[in-house]
Amino acid sequence: MELACLDLEGVLIPEIWIAFAEKTGIDALKATTRDVPDYDVLMRQRLRILDEYGLKLPDIQAVIAELEPLPGAVEFVNWLRERFQLVILSDTFYEFAMPLMRQLGHPTLLCHKLEVDAEGRVVDYKLRQRDPKRQSVRAFQLLNYRVIAAGDSYNDTTMLAQAEQGILFHAPDNVIAEFPQFPAVHTYDDLKKAFLQASERPLSL
Repeated sequence: MELACLDLEGVLIPEIWIAFAEKTGIDALKATTRDVPDYDVLMRQRLRILDEYGLKLPDIQAVIAELEPLPGAVEFVNWLRERFQLVILSDTFYEFAMPLMRQLGHPTLLCHKLEVDAEGRVVDYKLRQRDPKRQSVRAFQLLNYRVIAAGDSYNDTTMLAQAEQGILFHAPDNVIAEFPQFPAVHTYDDLKKAFLQASERPLSL
């Protein structure tokens, strides 16, 4: 059986931190894993900024409530689920993602959790495990799944390398240049074709 593993933000939904940065006018919150390879450095920076501006989890969730999946994402997820088992592997947090997962039809999501105090202040974050996307793919392979994975950022590249086939989707030029071993596509139609090409089964569009 073949398993499809997808990143979430930038692949199926908008970048949540960028949306929040645009809403608040805090440009420093626009940094993502496309820009900062070290996830802990990025998250510590984000938590420091939230604390500095007195912003809390409900403030972020209010912005998330206004977001929708990227154009074509719902159709793509439905198409993919007809042909593959699908798991979303993300470095987002359950406290952020669930409203958007509902709009995507509730595919399986493996991500992280935030530590929030009684006043709604985000005080820390808890990784499910280190290098969780690669470890998840490795675990699926131990269950005899053949994995095809797609993502857009530095934090996806170990997942793509572990998979039988990794695909960069809508990745920035710096990531594409640093990881030329992965085919790079920019539309859902081309991503469908990349999955079909990577599959060992006689699938069609």
